[in-house]
Amino acid sequence: MTATLTPGEWTSYATGHRQRVDALLADHLERRRRREPHPVEDFLFTYYPTRPNQLRIWHPGPGIRLLEASEYDGRRGYTYVDGAATLDPAEVSRRADSIRWIRRLLAATLDRQPQFGCFGMHEWAMVYRTSAVRHEKWPLRLGTAGTDQVVESHKIACSHFDAFRFFTSPARPLNVLQPTRESQPTLEQGGCLHANMDLYKWASKLMPFTPSALVLDCFELARDIRTLDMRASPYDLSPLGYEPVAVETPAGKAEYAAAQRTFAQRARPLRRQLIALCDSLLG
Repeated sequence: MTATLTPGEWTSYATGHRQRVDALLADHLERRRRREPHPVEDFLFTYYPTRPNQLRIWHPGPGIRLLEASEYDGRRGYTYVDGAATLDPAEVSRRADSIRWIRRLLAATLDRQPQFGCFGMHEWAMVYRTSAVRHEKWPLRLGTAGTDQVVESHKIACSHFDAFRFFTSPARPLNVLQPTRESQPTLEQGGCLHANMDLYKWASKLMPFTPSALVLDCFELARDIRTLDMRASPYDLSPLGYEPVAVETPAGKAEYAAAQRTFAQRARPLRRQLIALCDSLLG
Protein backbone atom coordinates (compact mmCIF):
# COMPACT_ATOMS: atom_id res chain seq x y z
CA MET A 1 0.00 0.00 0.00
CA THR A 2 1.39 3.39 -1.03
CA ALA A 3 0.68 6.75 0.59
CA THR A 4 0.92 9.90 -1.52
CA LEU A 5 2.31 13.15 -0.13
CA THR A 6 1.53 16.51 -1.70
CA PRO A 7 4.35 19.01 -2.32
CA GLY A 8 3.36 20.97 0.77
CA GLU A 9 3.42 17.84 2.92
CA TRP A 10 6.73 16.32 1.85
CA THR A 11 8.61 19.63 1.65
CA SER A 12 7.58 20.31 5.24
CA TYR A 13 9.05 16.97 6.31
CA ALA A 14 12.20 17.63 4.29
CA THR A 15 12.67 21.08 5.81
CA GLY A 16 12.22 19.75 9.35
CA HIS A 17 14.73 17.02 8.64
CA ARG A 18 17.38 19.45 7.36
CA GLN A 19 16.89 21.64 10.42
CA ARG A 20 17.42 18.63 12.70
CA VAL A 21 20.59 17.65 10.81
CA ASP A 22 21.95 21.19 10.88
CA ALA A 23 21.46 21.40 14.64
CA LEU A 24 23.18 18.04 15.18
CA LEU A 25 26.15 18.85 12.97
CA ALA A 26 26.69 22.56 13.65
CA ASP A 27 29.66 22.08 16.01
CA HIS A 28 31.29 19.47 13.77
CA LEU A 29 31.01 21.62 10.66
CA GLU A 30 32.37 24.68 12.47
CA ARG A 31 35.39 22.68 13.66
CA ARG A 32 35.89 21.36 10.14
CA ARG A 33 35.95 24.90 8.77
CA ARG A 34 38.65 25.71 11.33
CA ARG A 35 40.52 22.46 10.45
CA GLU A 36 40.26 21.51 14.10
CA PRO A 37 40.17 17.72 14.65
CA HIS A 38 38.11 16.20 17.44
CA PRO A 39 38.94 12.71 18.79
CA VAL A 40 35.35 11.93 19.79
CA GLU A 41 32.91 13.43 17.31
CA ASP A 42 34.98 13.14 14.13
CA PHE A 43 34.65 9.36 14.45
CA LEU A 44 31.11 9.48 13.10
CA PHE A 45 32.43 11.00 9.86
CA THR A 46 35.75 9.18 9.51
CA TYR A 47 34.95 5.61 10.56
CA TYR A 48 31.44 5.76 9.08
CA PRO A 49 31.25 6.75 5.40
CA THR A 50 28.12 8.94 5.38
CA ARG A 51 28.93 12.60 4.76
CA PRO A 52 27.02 15.56 6.25
CA ASN A 53 25.58 16.57 2.87
CA GLN A 54 24.23 13.03 2.45
CA LEU A 55 22.55 13.19 5.84
CA ARG A 56 20.74 16.39 4.88
CA ILE A 57 18.81 14.65 2.09
CA TRP A 58 15.38 13.60 3.35
CA HIS A 59 14.22 10.08 2.48
CA PRO A 60 10.61 9.09 3.22
CA GLY A 61 11.13 5.33 3.23
CA PRO A 62 9.12 2.55 1.53
CA GLY A 63 5.52 2.97 0.52
CA ILE A 64 5.64 6.76 0.07
CA ARG A 65 4.98 8.59 -3.20
CA LEU A 66 6.11 12.22 -3.48
CA LEU A 67 4.20 14.44 -5.88
CA GLU A 68 6.09 17.07 -7.90
CA ALA A 69 9.39 15.94 -6.38
CA SER A 70 11.60 16.63 -9.40
CA GLU A 71 14.68 16.94 -7.18
CA TYR A 72 14.48 13.15 -6.76
CA ASP A 73 14.46 12.59 -10.53
CA GLY A 74 17.73 10.84 -11.36
CA ARG A 75 18.66 10.32 -7.71
CA ARG A 76 19.99 6.82 -7.09
CA GLY A 77 17.38 4.54 -5.58
CA TYR A 78 14.41 6.49 -6.91
CA THR A 79 12.20 6.33 -9.94
CA TYR A 80 10.33 9.38 -11.23
CA VAL A 81 7.17 8.62 -13.19
CA ASP A 82 4.22 10.87 -14.04
CA GLY A 83 5.52 13.67 -11.86
CA ALA A 84 5.97 11.56 -8.74
CA ALA A 85 9.01 10.02 -7.01
CA THR A 86 9.07 6.61 -5.32
CA LEU A 87 11.76 4.16 -4.31
CA ASP A 88 12.99 2.12 -7.26
CA PRO A 89 12.13 -1.62 -6.95
CA ALA A 90 15.04 -2.42 -9.27
CA GLU A 91 17.48 -0.89 -6.75
CA VAL A 92 15.95 -3.00 -3.99
CA SER A 93 16.41 -6.13 -6.09
CA ARG A 94 20.00 -5.23 -6.91
CA ARG A 95 20.86 -4.87 -3.23
CA ALA A 96 18.78 -7.80 -1.96
CA ASP A 97 21.77 -9.92 -0.87
CA SER A 98 23.18 -7.06 1.18
CA ILE A 99 19.79 -6.39 2.75
CA ARG A 100 19.45 -10.07 3.70
CA TRP A 101 22.91 -10.08 5.32
CA ILE A 102 22.14 -6.95 7.34
CA ARG A 103 18.81 -8.40 8.44
CA ARG A 104 20.47 -11.66 9.51
CA LEU A 105 23.01 -9.77 11.63
CA LEU A 106 20.42 -7.48 13.22
CA ALA A 107 18.02 -10.32 14.04
CA ALA A 108 20.76 -12.53 15.50
CA THR A 109 21.98 -9.67 17.69
CA LEU A 110 18.44 -8.86 18.83
CA ASP A 111 17.81 -12.45 19.90
CA ARG A 112 21.13 -12.95 21.72
CA GLN A 113 21.52 -12.35 25.47
CA PRO A 114 23.38 -9.03 25.95
CA GLN A 115 26.64 -9.04 27.89
CA PHE A 116 27.76 -6.19 30.15
CA GLY A 117 31.13 -7.36 31.45
CA CYS A 118 33.66 -6.10 28.89
CA PHE A 119 34.18 -2.72 30.65
CA GLY A 120 35.43 -1.04 27.49
CA MET A 121 38.73 -2.92 27.42
CA HIS A 122 38.74 -2.89 23.61
CA GLU A 123 40.12 0.67 23.52
CA TRP A 124 42.85 -0.31 25.98
CA ALA A 125 43.77 -3.36 23.90
CA MET A 126 44.26 -1.07 20.90
CA VAL A 127 47.25 0.60 22.61
CA TYR A 128 48.63 -2.40 24.52
CA ARG A 129 52.43 -2.66 24.36
CA THR A 130 52.81 -0.09 21.60
CA SER A 131 53.88 3.51 21.25
CA ALA A 132 51.75 3.99 18.12
CA VAL A 133 48.54 5.20 19.78
CA ARG A 134 45.56 6.11 17.60
CA HIS A 135 45.09 9.57 19.15
CA GLU A 136 48.68 10.72 19.43
CA LYS A 137 47.74 14.28 20.49
CA TRP A 138 46.11 13.00 23.67
CA PRO A 139 48.10 11.44 26.53
CA LEU A 140 47.33 8.10 28.11
CA ARG A 141 45.69 8.75 31.46
CA LEU A 142 47.76 6.10 33.27
CA GLY A 143 50.82 6.23 31.04
CA THR A 144 52.09 3.36 28.88
CA ALA A 145 53.07 1.02 31.72
CA GLY A 146 49.88 1.69 33.67
CA THR A 147 47.75 1.08 30.58
CA ASP A 148 49.50 -2.23 29.88
CA GLN A 149 48.97 -3.29 33.50
CA VAL A 150 45.21 -2.64 33.23
CA VAL A 151 44.99 -4.83 30.12
CA GLU A 152 46.97 -7.63 31.77
CA SER A 153 44.85 -7.56 34.93
CA HIS A 154 41.49 -7.83 33.15
CA LYS A 155 39.63 -10.47 31.22
CA ILE A 156 39.41 -9.16 27.65
CA ALA A 157 36.12 -10.28 26.12
CA CYS A 158 35.47 -8.27 22.96
CA SER A 159 32.84 -9.82 20.66
CA HIS A 160 32.92 -7.16 17.93
CA PHE A 161 35.13 -7.80 14.91
CA ASP A 162 35.51 -4.16 13.89
CA ALA A 163 36.87 -3.33 17.33
CA PHE A 164 38.98 -6.49 17.63
CA ARG A 165 40.71 -5.89 14.30
CA PHE A 166 42.34 -2.77 15.78
CA PHE A 167 43.85 -4.67 18.73
CA THR A 168 47.64 -4.64 18.82
CA SER A 169 49.32 -7.95 17.97
CA PRO A 170 50.24 -8.66 21.63
CA ALA A 171 46.64 -7.98 22.71
CA ARG A 172 44.88 -10.30 20.28
CA PRO A 173 45.77 -13.58 22.03
CA LEU A 174 44.47 -12.13 25.31
CA ASN A 175 40.91 -11.87 23.96
CA VAL A 176 38.72 -14.82 24.93
CA LEU A 177 37.09 -14.61 21.49
CA GLN A 178 38.71 -14.32 18.08
CA PRO A 179 36.03 -12.54 16.03
CA THR A 180 36.11 -12.62 12.24
CA ARG A 181 33.88 -10.99 9.62
CA GLU A 182 32.39 -14.42 8.92
CA SER A 183 31.54 -15.02 12.59
CA GLN A 184 30.01 -11.57 13.09
CA PRO A 185 26.37 -12.77 12.98
CA THR A 186 27.13 -15.50 15.53
CA LEU A 187 29.01 -13.30 18.01
CA GLU A 188 27.51 -9.81 18.08
CA GLN A 189 25.30 -9.05 21.07
CA GLY A 190 23.19 -6.12 22.17
CA GLY A 191 25.29 -5.09 25.16
CA CYS A 192 28.24 -4.20 22.93
CA LEU A 193 28.77 -0.47 22.46
CA HIS A 194 30.12 -0.91 18.95
CA ALA A 195 27.29 -3.20 17.84
CA ASN A 196 24.82 -0.54 18.96
CA MET A 197 26.84 2.30 17.41
CA ASP A 198 26.77 0.32 14.17
CA LEU A 199 23.01 0.65 13.94
CA TYR A 200 23.86 4.01 12.38
CA LYS A 201 26.08 2.20 9.87
CA TRP A 202 23.33 -0.23 8.87
CA ALA A 203 20.70 2.52 8.69
CA SER A 204 23.05 4.48 6.43
CA LYS A 205 23.90 1.48 4.25
CA LEU A 206 20.20 0.91 3.70
CA MET A 207 19.67 4.47 2.47
CA PRO A 208 17.73 5.70 0.55
CA PHE A 209 15.33 3.02 1.75
CA THR A 210 15.71 3.98 5.43
CA PRO A 211 13.33 6.73 6.61
CA SER A 212 15.50 9.69 7.54
CA ALA A 213 14.03 10.00 11.02
CA LEU A 214 15.29 6.49 11.78
CA VAL A 215 18.75 7.32 10.39
CA LEU A 216 19.03 10.34 12.69
CA ASP A 217 17.77 8.39 15.71
CA CYS A 218 20.57 5.90 15.08
CA PHE A 219 23.04 8.76 14.56
CA GLU A 220 22.15 10.32 17.91
CA LEU A 221 22.55 6.96 19.66
CA ALA A 222 25.95 6.43 17.99
CA ARG A 223 27.10 9.91 19.03
CA ASP A 224 26.13 9.32 22.66
CA ILE A 225 27.76 5.89 22.71
CA ARG A 226 30.96 7.26 21.20
CA THR A 227 31.15 9.73 24.08
CA LEU A 228 31.07 6.92 26.64
CA ASP A 229 33.47 4.86 24.53
CA MET A 230 36.12 7.57 24.70
CA ARG A 231 35.45 8.58 28.30
CA ALA A 232 36.16 4.96 29.25
CA SER A 233 39.23 4.79 27.01
CA PRO A 234 42.82 5.07 28.26
CA TYR A 235 43.13 8.60 26.86
CA ASP A 236 42.89 11.74 28.97
CA LEU A 237 40.29 13.89 27.21
CA SER A 238 39.41 16.01 30.25
CA PRO A 239 40.64 19.24 28.54
CA LEU A 240 37.76 18.72 26.08
CA GLY A 241 35.26 18.37 28.92
CA TYR A 242 35.12 14.56 28.90
CA GLU A 243 35.59 13.36 32.46
CA PRO A 244 37.03 9.84 32.49
CA VAL A 245 35.05 6.75 33.39
CA ALA A 246 37.82 4.96 35.32
CA VAL A 247 37.00 1.41 34.25
CA GLU A 248 40.09 0.15 36.08
CA THR A 249 38.19 0.81 39.35
CA PRO A 250 35.04 -0.86 40.77
CA ALA A 251 33.14 2.44 40.66
CA GLY A 252 34.12 3.01 37.04
CA LYS A 253 33.09 -0.50 36.07
CA ALA A 254 29.67 0.01 37.68
CA GLU A 255 29.22 3.33 35.87
CA TYR A 256 30.21 1.81 32.53
CA ALA A 257 27.94 -1.24 32.86
CA ALA A 258 24.97 0.93 33.85
CA ALA A 259 25.48 3.12 30.78
CA GLN A 260 25.83 0.00 28.63
CA ARG A 261 22.44 -1.21 29.82
CA THR A 262 20.84 2.14 29.03
CA PHE A 263 22.27 2.14 25.52
CA ALA A 264 21.15 -1.46 24.98
CA GLN A 265 17.60 -0.43 25.90
CA ARG A 266 17.74 2.52 23.49
CA ALA A 267 19.17 0.34 20.72
CA ARG A 268 16.61 -2.44 20.92
CA PRO A 269 13.63 -0.62 19.33
CA LEU A 270 15.90 0.89 16.65
CA ARG A 271 17.22 -2.57 15.79
CA ARG A 272 13.62 -3.82 15.55
CA GLN A 273 12.73 -0.96 13.19
CA LEU A 274 15.67 -1.76 10.93
CA ILE A 275 14.69 -5.43 10.84
CA ALA A 276 11.13 -4.43 9.92
CA LEU A 277 12.51 -2.19 7.18
CA CYS A 278 14.50 -5.09 5.73
CA ASP A 279 11.43 -7.30 5.85
CA SER A 280 9.33 -4.71 4.03
CA LEU A 281 11.99 -4.36 1.33
CA LEU A 282 12.44 -8.10 0.88
CA GLY A 283 8.70 -8.74 0.87
